[in-house]
Amino acid sequence: MARSVYTVTQVNTYIKNMFTQDYMLQSLFVKGEVSNCKYHSSGHIYFTLKDSKGTMNCVMFAGNRSGLKFQMAEGQQVIVFGTVDVYERDGKYQMYAKQIALDGAGALYERYEKLKQELEELGMFAKEYKHPIPRFIKTLGVVTADTGAAVRDIIQIARRRNPYVQIILYPAIVQGEQAAESIVKGIRALEHYGVDVMIVGRGGGSIEDLWAFNERMVAQAVFDCTVPVISAVGHETDTTIIDFVSDLRAPTPSAAAELAVYDVRHLFELLENYRNVLYRGMYSRLDAERERVKKYELQLKYMSPANRIREKKNYLMTLEERLEELMKRSLREKRHRLDIYIEKMKGLSPLQKLQSGFSYVIDEDGRNIRSVKNAKIGQELQIQMSDGRLSATITGVMEEQYDD
Repeated sequence: MARSVYTVTQVNTYIKNMFTQDYMLQSLFVKGEVSNCKYHSSGHIYFTLKDSKGTMNCVMFAGNRSGLKFQMAEGQQVIVFGTVDVYERDGKYQMYAKQIALDGAGALYERYEKLKQELEELGMFAKEYKHPIPRFIKTLGVVTADTGAAVRDIIQIARRRNPYVQIILYPAIVQGEQAAESIVKGIRALEHYGVDVMIVGRGGGSIEDLWAFNERMVAQAVFDCTVPVISAVGHETDTTIIDFVSDLRAPTPSAAAELAVYDVRHLFELLENYRNVLYRGMYSRLDAERERVKKYELQLKYMSPANRIREKKNYLMTLEERLEELMKRSLREKRHRLDIYIEKMKGLSPLQKLQSGFSYVIDEDGRNIRSVKNAKIGQELQIQMSDGRLSATITGVMEEQYDD
Protein backbone atom coordinates (compact mmCIF):
# COMPACT_ATOMS: atom_id res chain seq x y z
CA MET A 1 0.00 0.00 0.00
CA ALA A 2 1.44 3.37 -1.15
CA ARG A 3 2.01 5.99 1.52
CA SER A 4 1.59 9.79 1.09
CA VAL A 5 4.59 11.66 2.41
CA TYR A 6 4.37 15.45 2.96
CA THR A 7 6.96 18.06 3.76
CA VAL A 8 6.77 20.14 6.90
CA THR A 9 6.03 23.23 4.81
CA GLN A 10 3.12 21.47 3.09
CA VAL A 11 1.60 20.47 6.43
CA ASN A 12 2.04 23.97 7.86
CA THR A 13 0.48 25.49 4.73
CA TYR A 14 -2.45 23.07 4.96
CA ILE A 15 -3.06 23.96 8.58
CA LYS A 16 -2.78 27.69 7.78
CA ASN A 17 -5.44 27.29 5.07
CA MET A 18 -7.71 25.53 7.59
CA PHE A 19 -7.33 28.50 9.96
CA THR A 20 -7.95 30.98 7.12
CA GLN A 21 -11.18 29.24 6.05
CA ASP A 22 -12.55 29.25 9.60
CA TYR A 23 -14.71 32.42 9.78
CA MET A 24 -14.70 32.54 13.58
CA LEU A 25 -10.91 32.63 13.74
CA GLN A 26 -10.81 35.66 11.40
CA SER A 27 -12.74 37.95 13.76
CA LEU A 28 -12.98 37.14 17.47
CA PHE A 29 -12.51 38.58 20.94
CA VAL A 30 -10.20 36.74 23.36
CA LYS A 31 -10.04 37.53 27.05
CA GLY A 32 -7.00 36.83 29.22
CA GLU A 33 -4.07 38.06 31.29
CA VAL A 34 -1.07 39.80 29.72
CA SER A 35 2.28 38.06 30.14
CA ASN A 36 5.77 38.41 28.61
CA CYS A 37 4.85 41.79 27.05
CA LYS A 38 7.62 43.32 24.92
CA TYR A 39 7.58 46.57 22.92
CA HIS A 40 9.88 46.02 19.95
CA SER A 41 11.99 48.82 18.39
CA SER A 42 10.06 48.29 15.15
CA GLY A 43 6.88 49.40 16.92
CA HIS A 44 5.35 45.91 17.17
CA ILE A 45 4.09 44.57 20.54
CA TYR A 46 4.70 40.90 21.36
CA PHE A 47 2.91 39.36 24.37
CA THR A 48 1.27 36.21 25.71
CA LEU A 49 -2.39 35.95 26.64
CA LYS A 50 -3.13 33.38 29.34
CA ASP A 51 -5.78 32.12 31.69
CA SER A 52 -5.78 29.39 34.35
CA LYS A 53 -5.56 26.55 31.83
CA GLY A 54 -3.66 27.79 28.79
CA THR A 55 -1.60 30.43 26.94
CA MET A 56 -1.65 32.01 23.48
CA ASN A 57 1.07 33.96 21.69
CA CYS A 58 -0.07 37.36 20.41
CA VAL A 59 1.34 40.19 18.34
CA MET A 60 0.06 43.70 17.57
CA PHE A 61 1.77 45.27 14.56
CA ALA A 62 2.78 48.93 14.65
CA GLY A 63 0.09 49.85 12.09
CA ASN A 64 -2.67 48.86 14.55
CA ARG A 65 -1.25 50.60 17.62
CA SER A 66 -3.09 53.88 16.90
CA GLY A 67 -6.18 52.41 18.57
CA LEU A 68 -4.33 51.36 21.74
CA LYS A 69 -5.22 53.82 24.49
CA PHE A 70 -3.08 52.47 27.36
CA GLN A 71 0.40 51.11 28.10
CA MET A 72 0.31 47.33 28.26
CA ALA A 73 1.90 45.73 31.33
CA GLU A 74 2.26 42.34 33.00
CA GLY A 75 -0.82 41.05 34.75
CA GLN A 76 -3.40 43.26 33.03
CA GLN A 77 -6.75 41.68 32.21
CA VAL A 78 -7.52 42.58 28.62
CA ILE A 79 -9.83 41.69 25.76
CA VAL A 80 -8.06 41.33 22.43
CA PHE A 81 -9.89 41.60 19.11
CA GLY A 82 -8.19 40.16 16.06
CA THR A 83 -7.40 37.11 13.95
CA VAL A 84 -5.93 33.71 14.83
CA ASP A 85 -3.57 32.41 12.17
CA VAL A 86 -0.60 30.09 11.67
CA TYR A 87 2.96 31.36 11.37
CA GLU A 88 4.18 28.87 8.76
CA ARG A 89 7.89 29.17 9.44
CA ASP A 90 7.64 27.99 13.06
CA GLY A 91 4.48 25.91 12.66
CA LYS A 92 2.86 27.80 15.52
CA TYR A 93 -0.38 29.64 15.66
CA GLN A 94 -0.75 33.07 17.22
CA MET A 95 -3.26 35.86 17.51
CA TYR A 96 -2.79 39.00 15.42
CA ALA A 97 -4.33 41.75 17.54
CA LYS A 98 -6.15 44.67 15.90
CA GLN A 99 -7.64 46.19 19.05
CA ILE A 100 -6.86 45.74 22.73
CA ALA A 101 -9.01 46.99 25.58
CA LEU A 102 -8.92 46.56 29.31
CA ASP A 103 -11.37 43.90 30.41
CA GLY A 104 -14.06 46.26 31.66
CA ALA A 105 -14.60 47.67 28.13
CA GLY A 106 -14.65 44.37 26.27
CA ALA A 107 -18.42 44.06 26.06
CA LEU A 108 -18.70 47.62 24.81
CA TYR A 109 -16.16 46.95 22.07
CA GLU A 110 -18.16 43.96 21.00
CA ARG A 111 -21.34 46.05 20.85
CA TYR A 112 -19.38 48.77 19.02
CA GLU A 113 -18.14 46.40 16.31
CA LYS A 114 -21.55 44.76 15.92
CA LEU A 115 -23.37 48.10 15.52
CA LYS A 116 -20.65 49.43 13.21
CA GLN A 117 -20.97 46.41 10.93
CA GLU A 118 -24.77 46.60 10.98
CA LEU A 119 -24.90 50.31 10.12
CA GLU A 120 -22.28 49.88 7.41
CA GLU A 121 -24.38 47.13 5.81
CA LEU A 122 -27.36 49.53 5.87
CA GLY A 123 -25.29 52.01 3.84
CA MET A 124 -25.20 54.72 6.51
CA PHE A 125 -21.45 55.19 6.01
CA ALA A 126 -21.71 55.56 2.22
CA LYS A 127 -20.13 58.65 0.67
CA GLU A 128 -23.13 59.40 -1.53
CA TYR A 129 -25.16 60.31 1.58
CA LYS A 130 -22.60 62.79 2.89
CA HIS A 131 -23.41 66.50 2.68
CA PRO A 132 -20.68 68.90 1.55
CA ILE A 133 -19.46 71.28 4.24
CA PRO A 134 -20.24 74.87 3.13
CA ARG A 135 -17.15 77.03 2.80
CA PHE A 136 -18.65 80.25 4.14
CA ILE A 137 -21.20 80.03 6.95
CA LYS A 138 -23.17 82.55 8.97
CA THR A 139 -24.35 80.33 11.85
CA LEU A 140 -22.51 77.47 13.54
CA GLY A 141 -24.41 75.00 15.69
CA VAL A 142 -22.60 73.15 18.48
CA VAL A 143 -24.01 70.15 20.36
CA THR A 144 -21.80 69.50 23.39
CA ALA A 145 -21.57 70.15 27.11
CA ASP A 146 -21.75 73.80 28.05
CA THR A 147 -18.73 73.35 30.32
CA GLY A 148 -15.35 71.88 29.58
CA ALA A 149 -12.47 72.45 27.22
CA ALA A 150 -14.28 71.30 24.07
CA VAL A 151 -16.83 74.12 23.92
CA ARG A 152 -14.24 76.73 24.95
CA ASP A 153 -11.87 75.59 22.20
CA ILE A 154 -14.62 75.63 19.58
CA ILE A 155 -15.82 79.12 20.52
CA GLN A 156 -12.29 80.54 20.79
CA ILE A 157 -11.10 79.16 17.46
CA ALA A 158 -14.33 80.00 15.62
CA ARG A 159 -14.26 83.61 16.81
CA ARG A 160 -10.58 83.97 15.98
CA ARG A 161 -11.12 82.65 12.46
CA ASN A 162 -14.31 84.62 11.80
CA PRO A 163 -15.81 86.91 14.44
CA TYR A 164 -18.87 87.46 12.22
CA VAL A 165 -20.09 83.86 12.56
CA GLN A 166 -22.95 83.38 15.03
CA ILE A 167 -22.41 80.38 17.34
CA ILE A 168 -25.55 78.58 18.58
CA LEU A 169 -24.78 76.22 21.48
CA TYR A 170 -27.11 73.44 22.57
CA PRO A 171 -25.89 72.41 26.05
CA ALA A 172 -26.27 68.64 25.78
CA ILE A 173 -25.52 65.89 28.26
CA VAL A 174 -22.60 63.99 26.73
CA GLN A 175 -22.03 61.23 29.31
CA GLY A 176 -24.33 58.90 31.19
CA GLU A 177 -27.70 57.27 30.63
CA GLN A 178 -29.44 60.43 29.43
CA ALA A 179 -26.62 61.51 27.09
CA ALA A 180 -27.80 59.82 23.90
CA GLU A 181 -31.31 61.27 24.11
CA SER A 182 -29.94 64.72 24.97
CA ILE A 183 -27.57 64.67 21.98
CA VAL A 184 -30.40 63.66 19.64
CA LYS A 185 -32.57 66.53 20.93
CA GLY A 186 -29.70 68.95 20.36
CA ILE A 187 -29.17 67.81 16.77
CA ARG A 188 -32.87 68.16 15.96
CA ALA A 189 -33.17 71.53 17.70
CA LEU A 190 -30.26 73.07 15.78
CA GLU A 191 -31.52 71.54 12.54
CA HIS A 192 -34.91 73.16 13.13
CA TYR A 193 -33.18 76.45 13.95
CA GLY A 194 -31.50 76.35 10.53
CA VAL A 195 -27.80 76.57 11.29
CA ASP A 196 -25.45 76.31 8.31
CA VAL A 197 -23.26 73.57 9.79
CA MET A 198 -23.24 71.62 13.06
CA ILE A 199 -20.47 70.28 15.31
CA VAL A 200 -21.43 67.30 17.50
CA GLY A 201 -18.87 66.07 20.02
CA ARG A 202 -17.07 66.32 23.30
CA GLY A 203 -13.60 66.02 24.83
CA GLY A 204 -11.63 62.83 25.28
CA GLY A 205 -12.28 59.96 27.68
CA SER A 206 -12.60 56.22 28.01
CA ILE A 207 -14.85 54.13 25.79
CA GLU A 208 -17.45 54.23 28.56
CA ASP A 209 -17.28 58.04 28.67
CA LEU A 210 -17.70 58.30 24.90
CA TRP A 211 -20.33 55.58 24.59
CA ALA A 212 -23.26 57.94 23.99
CA PHE A 213 -21.79 58.72 20.56
CA ASN A 214 -21.84 54.98 19.75
CA GLU A 215 -25.60 54.63 20.32
CA ARG A 216 -27.83 53.75 17.39
CA MET A 217 -30.28 56.61 18.03
CA VAL A 218 -27.47 59.19 17.90
CA ALA A 219 -26.08 57.67 14.69
CA GLN A 220 -29.56 57.71 13.15
CA ALA A 221 -30.11 61.34 14.12
CA VAL A 222 -26.80 62.35 12.52
CA PHE A 223 -27.64 60.36 9.38
CA ASP A 224 -31.15 61.91 9.10
CA CYS A 225 -29.97 65.47 9.75
CA THR A 226 -30.30 67.74 6.70
CA VAL A 227 -27.65 70.10 8.07
CA PRO A 228 -24.01 69.06 7.45
CA VAL A 229 -22.64 67.48 10.64
CA ILE A 230 -18.99 67.45 11.72
CA SER A 231 -18.21 64.86 14.40
CA ALA A 232 -15.58 65.84 16.98
CA VAL A 233 -15.48 63.21 19.72
CA GLY A 234 -12.47 62.85 21.99
CA HIS A 235 -8.91 62.83 20.73
CA GLU A 236 -7.50 61.86 17.35
CA THR A 237 -7.17 58.20 18.40
CA ASP A 238 -10.81 57.98 19.55
CA THR A 239 -13.22 56.68 16.95
CA THR A 240 -16.98 56.49 17.53
CA ILE A 241 -19.91 55.37 15.42
CA ILE A 242 -20.98 58.92 14.52
CA ASP A 243 -17.51 59.51 13.03
CA PHE A 244 -18.48 57.11 10.25
CA VAL A 245 -22.05 58.45 9.88
CA SER A 246 -21.26 62.18 10.00
CA ASP A 247 -20.54 64.21 6.89
CA LEU A 248 -16.99 64.96 8.10
CA ARG A 249 -14.88 63.66 10.98
CA ALA A 250 -12.60 66.00 12.89
CA PRO A 251 -9.85 64.52 15.07
CA THR A 252 -10.58 67.02 17.88
CA PRO A 253 -13.17 69.71 18.70
CA SER A 254 -10.54 72.37 17.91
CA ALA A 255 -9.99 70.86 14.49
CA ALA A 256 -13.76 70.75 13.97
CA ALA A 257 -13.97 74.51 14.50
CA GLU A 258 -11.19 75.04 11.96
CA LEU A 259 -12.98 72.81 9.44
CA ALA A 260 -16.36 74.48 9.99
CA VAL A 261 -15.33 78.15 10.07
CA TYR A 262 -13.37 79.63 7.19
CA ASP A 263 -10.55 81.92 8.29
CA VAL A 264 -11.84 85.34 7.28
CA ARG A 265 -8.28 86.70 7.31
CA HIS A 266 -7.45 84.45 4.40
CA LEU A 267 -10.58 85.71 2.68
CA PHE A 268 -9.55 89.31 3.20
CA GLU A 269 -6.06 88.54 1.87
CA LEU A 270 -7.61 86.77 -1.09
CA LEU A 271 -9.94 89.70 -1.77
CA GLU A 272 -7.01 92.12 -1.47
CA ASN A 273 -5.05 90.06 -3.98
CA TYR A 274 -8.05 89.99 -6.29
CA ARG A 275 -8.45 93.76 -5.85
CA ASN A 276 -4.80 94.34 -6.76
CA VAL A 277 -5.09 92.06 -9.77
CA LEU A 278 -8.29 93.83 -10.80
CA TYR A 279 -6.70 97.27 -10.42
CA ARG A 280 -3.63 96.22 -12.37
CA GLY A 281 -5.86 94.81 -15.05
CA MET A 282 -7.98 97.99 -15.11
CA TYR A 283 -4.95 100.28 -15.31
CA SER A 284 -3.41 98.14 -18.01
CA ARG A 285 -6.70 98.14 -19.91
CA LEU A 286 -7.11 101.90 -19.50
CA ASP A 287 -3.57 102.49 -20.76
CA ALA A 288 -4.25 100.28 -23.74
CA GLU A 289 -7.53 102.09 -24.44
CA ARG A 290 -5.82 105.47 -24.13
CA GLU A 291 -3.23 104.40 -26.67
CA ARG A 292 -5.98 103.15 -28.94
CA VAL A 293 -7.88 106.44 -28.57
CA LYS A 294 -4.71 108.36 -29.44
CA LYS A 295 -4.26 106.15 -32.47
CA TYR A 296 -7.87 106.74 -33.52
CA GLU A 297 -7.41 110.45 -32.84
CA LEU A 298 -4.42 110.57 -35.18
CA GLN A 299 -6.30 108.55 -37.75
CA LEU A 300 -9.33 110.83 -37.44
CA LYS A 301 -7.13 113.90 -37.64
CA TYR A 302 -5.47 112.50 -40.72
CA MET A 303 -8.76 111.49 -42.30
CA SER A 304 -10.77 114.61 -41.30
CA PRO A 305 -12.36 116.67 -44.13
CA ALA A 306 -10.22 119.72 -43.28
CA ASN A 307 -7.06 117.62 -43.40
CA ARG A 308 -8.17 115.97 -46.63
CA ILE A 309 -8.89 119.41 -48.10
CA ARG A 310 -5.44 120.62 -47.01
CA GLU A 311 -3.90 117.55 -48.57
CA LYS A 312 -5.83 118.16 -51.78
CA LYS A 313 -4.81 121.83 -51.77
CA ASN A 314 -1.20 120.86 -51.27
CA TYR A 315 -1.53 118.32 -54.05
CA LEU A 316 -3.14 120.93 -56.32
CA MET A 317 -0.38 123.40 -55.47
CA THR A 318 2.18 120.77 -56.33
CA LEU A 319 0.39 120.07 -59.62
CA GLU A 320 0.14 123.77 -60.27
CA GLU A 321 3.85 124.22 -59.69
CA ARG A 322 4.62 121.24 -61.90
CA LEU A 323 2.25 122.57 -64.59
CA GLU A 324 3.80 126.03 -64.36
CA GLU A 325 7.26 124.54 -64.61
CA LEU A 326 6.20 122.41 -67.56
CA MET A 327 4.64 125.46 -69.22
CA LYS A 328 7.80 127.52 -68.65
CA ARG A 329 9.93 124.69 -69.97
CA SER A 330 7.67 124.34 -72.99
CA LEU A 331 7.73 128.11 -73.61
CA ARG A 332 11.52 128.13 -73.37
CA GLU A 333 11.71 125.32 -75.85
CA LYS A 334 9.21 127.04 -78.14
CA ARG A 335 11.07 130.34 -77.89
CA HIS A 336 14.30 128.57 -78.63
CA ARG A 337 12.79 126.93 -81.65
CA LEU A 338 11.24 130.24 -82.69
CA ASP A 339 14.59 131.93 -82.43
CA ILE A 340 16.02 129.22 -84.63
CA TYR A 341 13.21 129.69 -87.12
CA ILE A 342 13.67 133.46 -86.98
CA GLU A 343 17.31 133.10 -87.72
CA LYS A 344 16.48 130.77 -90.54
CA MET A 345 13.87 133.16 -91.83
CA LYS A 346 16.31 135.98 -91.61
CA GLY A 347 18.59 134.02 -93.84
CA LEU A 348 15.77 133.62 -96.34
CA SER A 349 14.14 137.02 -95.94
CA PRO A 350 14.20 139.27 -99.11
CA LEU A 351 14.40 142.35 -96.91
CA GLN A 352 17.47 140.97 -95.25
CA LYS A 353 18.92 140.39 -98.66
CA LEU A 354 18.00 143.88 -99.72
CA GLN A 355 19.58 145.33 -96.63
CA SER A 356 22.71 143.44 -97.52
CA GLY A 357 22.90 145.36 -100.80
CA PHE A 358 20.85 143.11 -103.04
CA SER A 359 17.86 144.28 -105.09
CA TYR A 360 14.69 142.62 -106.26
CA VAL A 361 13.67 143.11 -109.93
CA ILE A 362 10.14 142.54 -111.28
CA ASP A 363 8.49 143.33 -114.62
CA GLU A 364 5.28 145.20 -115.13
CA ASP A 365 3.33 142.06 -114.38
CA GLY A 366 5.08 141.55 -111.08
CA ARG A 367 7.17 138.56 -112.21
CA ASN A 368 10.64 138.24 -110.83
CA ILE A 369 13.35 138.75 -113.37
CA ARG A 370 16.11 136.41 -112.39
CA SER A 371 17.95 136.05 -115.68
CA VAL A 372 18.97 138.44 -118.44
CA LYS A 373 17.42 135.95 -120.77
CA ASN A 374 14.01 136.99 -119.46
CA ALA A 375 14.71 140.70 -120.03
CA LYS A 376 14.06 142.70 -123.21
CA ILE A 377 15.30 146.05 -124.26
CA GLY A 378 12.76 148.73 -123.66
CA GLN A 379 10.97 146.60 -121.00
CA GLU A 380 9.75 148.48 -117.92
CA LEU A 381 11.12 147.13 -114.69
CA GLN A 382 10.63 147.80 -110.98
CA ILE A 383 13.73 147.51 -108.79
CA GLN A 384 12.95 146.90 -105.10
CA MET A 385 15.61 148.10 -102.71
CA SER A 386 15.85 148.16 -98.91
CA ASP A 387 14.63 151.71 -98.64
CA GLY A 388 12.31 152.03 -101.66
CA ARG A 389 11.58 151.18 -105.29
CA LEU A 390 13.08 152.35 -108.58
CA SER A 391 11.39 152.42 -111.99
CA ALA A 392 13.74 151.60 -114.89
CA THR A 393 13.75 150.84 -118.60
CA ILE A 394 16.04 148.24 -120.09
CA THR A 395 18.35 149.94 -122.57
CA GLY A 396 20.76 147.08 -123.01
CA VAL A 397 21.25 143.43 -122.17
CA MET A 398 24.66 141.95 -121.51
CA GLU A 399 24.92 138.26 -120.74
CA GLU A 400 27.83 137.04 -118.61
CA GLN A 401 28.92 133.72 -117.13
CA TYR A 402 30.07 133.40 -113.44
CA ASP A 403 31.74 130.45 -111.70
CA ASP A 404 29.74 128.87 -108.81
